[in-house]
This record gives sequence, structure tokens and C-alpha cells, in this order.
Amino acid sequence: MPQTAPHRRLLPLLGQVGGGRSRTTCRFRCGDACFHEAPNTSDNAYFGDIAAAALSRRNVLRAGAVGAGATAAVGLAGFGPALASPGPRNPRLKFDGIEVGTSDRVEIPRGYEQRVVVRWGDPVVPGAPKFDINRQTAEAQEKQFGYNCDYVAFQPLGRDRGLLWVNHEYTNENLMFRGYTDGAEADLEHIRIAMAAHGGSVVEIRRVGRTGGWRLADGGRHFNRRITATTPMKLTGPAAGSELLRTEADPEGTRVLGMLNNCAGGMTPWGTILTCEENFNQYFVGGEGAPEEKKAALRRYGIATSGDTRAGNRRFDRVDERFDLSRHPNEANRFGYVVEIDPFDPDSTPRKRTMLGRFKHEGATTRLTRDGRVAVYMGDDERFDYIYKFVSAGRYRKGSRRANSSLLDTGTLYVARLSGDSPAEELDGSGALPADGAFDGRGEWVALCTDKKSFVEGFTVAEVLVHTRLAADAAGATKMDRPEDIEASPATGKVYCALTNNSAREPGQADEPNPRGPNRFGHILELSEQGNDAGATRFRWDVPIVCGDPEDPSTYFAGYDKSKVVAISSPDNLTFDEQGNLWISTDGQPGTIGVNDALFAVPVEGRYKGELKAFASVPVGAECCGPFITEDQKTVFIAPQHPGEDGTFDEPQSTWPDGDFPRPSVVSIWNSKGHDIGR
Repeated sequence: MPQTAPHRRLLPLLGQVGGGRSRTTCRFRCGDACFHEAPNTSDNAYFGDIAAAALSRRNVLRAGAVGAGATAAVGLAGFGPALASPGPRNPRLKFDGIEVGTSDRVEIPRGYEQRVVVRWGDPVVPGAPKFDINRQTAEAQEKQFGYNCDYVAFQPLGRDRGLLWVNHEYTNENLMFRGYTDGAEADLEHIRIAMAAHGGSVVEIRRVGRTGGWRLADGGRHFNRRITATTPMKLTGPAAGSELLRTEADPEGTRVLGMLNNCAGGMTPWGTILTCEENFNQYFVGGEGAPEEKKAALRRYGIATSGDTRAGNRRFDRVDERFDLSRHPNEANRFGYVVEIDPFDPDSTPRKRTMLGRFKHEGATTRLTRDGRVAVYMGDDERFDYIYKFVSAGRYRKGSRRANSSLLDTGTLYVARLSGDSPAEELDGSGALPADGAFDGRGEWVALCTDKKSFVEGFTVAEVLVHTRLAADAAGATKMDRPEDIEASPATGKVYCALTNNSAREPGQADEPNPRGPNRFGHILELSEQGNDAGATRFRWDVPIVCGDPEDPSTYFAGYDKSKVVAISSPDNLTFDEQGNLWISTDGQPGTIGVNDALFAVPVEGRYKGELKAFASVPVGAECCGPFITEDQKTVFIAPQHPGEDGTFDEPQSTWPDGDFPRPSVVSIWNSKGHDIGR
């Protein structure tokens, strides 16, 4: 039935952790990050125009530098008026919002249809066998669609064909293999299968009739490709070849095998995919045996350096010793990057772009500056970590792939510093609006380095790019509540960031850009860059949505009547339709508001700004990944990840999508009358 407002107070489920994920998700996706102290132990806040403190490189790397300002900080005076919106005002979303519940299926609005496009195990490359869950092999999985699908991108090949890129973030071995307990006891072939199920897939798809539905294309699969944890890749940019990236297997420091825990991503104007390594830290063991001088940097990235570092781990080191840091301490430095992949060339070598920094990347959204350079917006998905931007030195040349192929290797890497305009006594962590009626303020992009020069005292360029978190600590960046996906509105150019949640923020740690402590439900941040220019170093910001149950006084929906909106928690991935409406997928609703994760849509301009509706919900235990709206506005792809996460092989909690065992999949949704999505 359509829902325009909540009918009951939604309560958190017992037994959930952190921001609402299941205990199993915490184990397999992020290595129980919420059960450990947040890696950012700096005392950063916004201090205005502070002078740089002298910190030696040795002290930074050994002690985890705190409180120092970057020498390239830009002042905020004279920013000027807030941006006007040059694009169309968002017309009202016309679909009937659904009531999000707890069913084991994908629920969609009246008048819409859906189709599963591709599932875990579906054949991808020629020679791939038909999937048989009881007869899995690593050789087969390397040719089949991988496990948990996250970021989805679509590149058209004419009207009725296209290439679908899908990240395979992580594996849940409890659901994949009968009798699985942990990596220490696992069959070695199961570990190899899991490694093969990571990475990503390129699959050619075809439109179903004249609808907005899609299916796998038949035929030669010319473009199809699997990327795994062992695919050869090239390290590029200023840090490539540095001693921080050299290993026994790669003494030049320019080659690495595979990518890990790829969560969100983006697309470049020249048609390549940017896929982002996130919780890579959990795959490594042996941190207690790493050299002492490397341990502070390892800890800053969430890698244990004491105790039993092997307990509960997947134990990839049992089949490949490079995952043991006591033997290969630099191997972890070769993960945590944005990886550029050409979906049109299955023989191309993926490139890890070191110039975009190393952290737990959540997304890499591109936007052109006014003078034609490329800006890339990135979040670091960790409690109390930061928002980043890269701006290329060179300009984008339309139609010239060769000229654009190195744009992401030279330029400037920035981190965000935000300042509120309300008195501290009005920010008590409750989420109550300050006296001026808005959470808002000013911000600056603080330069960390160019490809030739470091602006952080005591850091070389290579150290900034490999130990980016430490450099941002030293630059006095603003601690945020798990910055995830960042997207720009095609209608206004404003930039939006999903702050998923932060249950570790104490009331006294609340500030204007992060106004609740603890923040279990998350919020949305809006940036208006000076002159609407992606190359600007100054911006205004505000918080248009503070998530949660609308009956909770701490929530806010851009001033819209809260009796006419639905509950939302843990915003994760974002996208826009061509009208500039913001679409938000969630990760954590079962444990915070007691219903399945879902896809929501909300106008962020105009008369109906803040009117949040639920468009689709995903099955039991699943996270709503994607989303991606095609250029013709006829299809939205979502990727229900980890359905039935808390079950086991023998006792599944979900049977979606085929009624037997859970299979992470990609779904296409379209209007049955051919209308644009949401219209």
C-alpha cells in the first residue's frame, strides 16, 4: 500500500551493533570495525586559520600526528553569497511511496516492474560453467559473476545494449560453503573461491523488449570480464615506485595483484570505471610482527598490531603469504586506492591511482571544473574520518582517451575542513536546530599535496599519498560521521555527501556539520562550492536531512512537514535523476528502525524539498546497493547485497531471488507505462 507517513513509531531491533548492521555483516565486511576503537585518535576540530605545527615525519608515523595545520590552508573570508540554483526546480516525485517492511523480496511502487539481471555465479566469460553451489571451484568462480554486489555503473552500447559494471565487495563464507567456521579451519579451495569472488564484473546486457528491464546478453560476450583478488594491476601516480610500495615480489613497487573490498565507485567523462577499495585492512594478518616503525601507520588504517591478529580473519595468507605483514609489511600499503578500469577493453590492465590518496574509499564521483579539469570527490568510510577532493592538473579532452588516460596521475589532493556559524552552546548533540534554524556554515578544501610538492610538514609526496589519513590528521581536517558516497546534482551543481552514522560520537563531540551524538541514523551534507566551480577551494555547506524516525524531534527533512515523510536510517549510496531529485540507498535500517533497507527519493530544491518517499525495499538481511539511473531515465538498477546475511548454508534466512538459497544480484526496475523513473 502507498505510504506518505509513518504509521507507528519504529524501534531498533535488539542484537544489532554499531550503526545498525548485523553482527555477521560487521564480521565479513569490515572486520568488526565497530568493536574496535576508531582509528582516528587525533584531536582534530575546526580551528580557523591556525598556524602549522612542526611535526617530524618520524613523530607523525610513530605517534599518529594530531592537531597540526597544513601550510597550504586557504582562508574563508570573502566567500560571497550562497549559490543560486541555475537548473530546473525539482518537480514533485509522482510515484506512490511504498511502506517498507520485512518481506523477503524486492518491493516496488504500484505501476512499476522488476527483473533480476544477473546473480552470483551466473556465467560471465566464455567457458564459464553453469553455477552449482555444491560443486564450486576457484577456477569456475573466476569466470562467474562474483559475490556481494555493490556499486553499479552502466555504459550504453546503443539503445538496447549496454555494459554493466558491478563491484564485488566481500564474501560471506557462512552462506557460500557448508559447515564453514572460520579462515583458520577453512578448506584451502574455499579460500581461493572467496578470493575469486571478490573484485568486479563487466557484463554485456540487453533490453527486454521495449521496456526498462534488462537481461544478460546472449552470444560471444566480447566485453565480459572478471576482476578478482589476484588480477594483475599497475600502480600509477607519484607514489608508484616509492619504497613504501616495494615488496619482495615487486621490488620496483609498480605492480600489485588484485583489489579488495571494493564498495562504491564512479565513472569518468572518458568512459572508464573508478572502483574503490574500502575495508582492505581486514584481509591482513601478522601486524604484531611488522617493524615497529610501521605500526602507527598500520593502526591508523585499522590493522591490528598486537594480540592474535589471525583470529576471525579469512586467512588469505594460508594460500598467499603476501597477506602476512610479519613477512611482507608493505603489502597493505598497496591496497586502499581508487582503481581505474576500462570496461570496453577486456585485455586492459587496471590501474591503482595513487594520486587520489589511500584510505577506505567510498566512491569517486567526477565533475568538470569551469576550466575543464577533472575533480574527483571521495569519502573515507570510517568513524571520524574525512572528505577528500582531487583536482587534475590537466584538462579533459573530449574524444581523446589517450590524452585523458593520465589525468588522474597529476594534480592536487585536498581534504575538507568545515566551520559552523552557530555558538557551541547551541550544539548539545541532541540534533535540535540552533537558533538560526539551520545546521550550516563555511568550508575550505585544504591542499595536502600536488604530484610534485607536499604541503604537510614532515611528509613527502609519497607519504601523503600512502599515509593519507595521517597527512589529513596533520592538516586539521574535520572529523565526519562515516562519509560514504558523494554525488553532484546535475540540476544545480551542488555536491551531496551521505554521512551514514557514528554511534561512537559522544554528545560533547557534536559539532554543526555532525550535530548528533551518538548519531545512529546518519544525515546528508550539502556543499555549494564557490562560483559553482568544482575547482574552487571554498564552499558553503548545510545539512538538509537529519535521518531517523520523523516522530523523533532530532530529525529534520529540509523543513518539510514531517507527518508526510517516511523514516530513513543509515544513508549509504546516492544518485540523481535528471531533474535533480536525490536518490538515497540505505545500509543499516534493520538494526536502527526495524525494517529492511531501501531506496528513497527526495527533492532537494523547490516547493517539495524534503518530501522523502520510499521507492524500493530489498529482501531480508540485504543492503540496498547501487543505485544507478540510466541516462534515458527509464531504468534504475539496484544491487541487493548479502540477502539473509545472518543465516548459514544449511539454515538460510533468505531464499531470494530464486526460492532456494540467497544470491546477491542486480535488479532492474522500470515504469510499466514507459514513464521516467519517479515520474
